[in-house]
Amino acid sequence: MKLIIRWLVVAIAVAVAAWLIPGIRIEGTNAVIAVIVFAAVLGLVNAIVRPILALLSCGCIAATLGLFMLVVNGVAFWLASVFAKWLGVGFYVDNLLAAILGGIVVGVVSFVLSIFLPDKKED
Repeated sequence: MKLIIRWLVVAIAVAVAAWLIPGIRIEGTNAVIAVIVFAAVLGLVNAIVRPILALLSCGCIAATLGLFMLVVNGVAFWLASVFAKWLGVGFYVDNLLAAILGGIVVGVVSFVLSIFLPDKKED
């Protein structure tokens, strides 16, 4: 149940990013399905590809005191949009700058929404 709630939080954050960022667009008749599928693809990319990208770019991350992680998040966001395009979902990111801004928006909105979620801590 917790996974589904987190997935919906990311889907809401992706919808906010598509609404705010001009280079992120949703095309087609069913935008809700496009956002939900993209949120699932983004979750898979963040779980599998993003750690590899972070490991390969750890020198740049250390040299920029962590700011390069914004680029890593943007590349992961853009890669998820490429996978979504292959699936024919209708979620598009025009360029890397839009992907970086989209990653920032998704991160901030997800954080803010997760504050309001109940967190049951097990002892």
